[in-house]
Amino acid sequence: MGQNHIKTSAKGSLIWALVVITSAYGQEAPPARPDLVQIQRQLEEQSEELAVMQHALDEEKKKLLAHKQALQETRKQLATLQASAGGAPTKPLVEKVARTDAAPQPVGQAPEKKEETRPPAIAQLFEQPGVLTAHGQFVLEPSVQYSYSSTNRVALVGYTIIPAIVIGLIDVQTVNRQTWIGAVTARYGLSNRLEVEAKLPYVYRNDDSVTRPLGTGAAMDSAFNATGKGIGDIEFGARYQLNEPGTDGPYYVAGLRFKTRTGKDPFEVSYVSGSTPVSSLQEELPTGSGFYGIQPSLSVIYPSDPAVFFGGVNYLWNVGRDVNQDILGQHIGKVEPGNAIGLNFGMGLALNERAAFSLGYEHTYIGRTKVDGVAPPSATPIQLASLLLGYSYRVNNKTTVSLTLGAGLTRDTPDTQLTLRVPISF
Repeated sequence: MGQNHIKTSAKGSLIWALVVITSAYGQEAPPARPDLVQIQRQLEEQSEELAVMQHALDEEKKKLLAHKQALQETRKQLATLQASAGGAPTKPLVEKVARTDAAPQPVGQAPEKKEETRPPAIAQLFEQPGVLTAHGQFVLEPSVQYSYSSTNRVALVGYTIIPAIVIGLIDVQTVNRQTWIGAVTARYGLSNRLEVEAKLPYVYRNDDSVTRPLGTGAAMDSAFNATGKGIGDIEFGARYQLNEPGTDGPYYVAGLRFKTRTGKDPFEVSYVSGSTPVSSLQEELPTGSGFYGIQPSLSVIYPSDPAVFFGGVNYLWNVGRDVNQDILGQHIGKVEPGNAIGLNFGMGLALNERAAFSLGYEHTYIGRTKVDGVAPPSATPIQLASLLLGYSYRVNNKTTVSLTLGAGLTRDTPDTQLTLRVPISF
């Protein structure tokens, strides 16, 4: 009976265990933790961002492929052009194409720019250039200058009884003058602050004169033409920069020019037979002044970005000489031409890296001419004034083309003057 009780207890325990297990399997699983849900959401958002970035990367790859194809087409076209021209592409062009296809390289710090100690280049207006020749550099400057002037002159030889009656000769002249001067100028820079130069001109002149001496019974105008050509007066000069202000102050340049008398002077030409002292007509025109000249000068150049202001003063000493010959029956002794004082100023403006424009004014006062120390009654001072416009264009690093236009503002100044210069550096 005790055994039966034990069996009964064991069966009851087994049945109870089965009931507990069955109940456990029948219940729902516990809910998930909140932090796990948040992590899952973040993973989903990052997946979406990665998908967008992958799409953008695919688009960039397509663009890169298109650029590579365009570059290949450009290279093919370049090769075709070079083959048709019969040559290979130049080195700079090949390097440029290669750099386009290469990966970008980091750019380092640029070297410090050396301070410029020479005056800036400007469009040349006056005879003296605005910039000095660099050390060891040789400049050859061919030039052509054309000038035209027209003058009217009424001369009286005699005396008047009353203001309406003249006893003597009234001479009326109209003179049209054309002058061509072709010159070659050579400059050499002994240093960055000193240069020397020499100028060899060739002169061609043409004068057309129309005259009518009133009071002699002449009923018609008489025309006369005279020409002259040959080597002009050779010139030598030197220019020195006095200071080194850099870019913050003006530049001072001193110059000295020596003019010879290699051209045919006015005392060597012949005159028309029978001409009077008033209407003295030359059969041949002179190509030189007939006197030596020494001209010191001082120029100032002041850079003020984007413009450059410049100006200068000069003094021309015409050395007198003895002229031992007769012209038109008159003896000529020691002739001392009037000395000249000149003043000029202007402004230059760079239009771009190659082109420049300048505007300036030049005025020269020439004193009286003296013969044997005495000024003749007919000798008067002369005022020369010109308004100048200049243009220059740098063709390349060695060649520049410069054109200057001058308009006369006084009676004795040429009406129009054009000068073309082409300085070439070696």
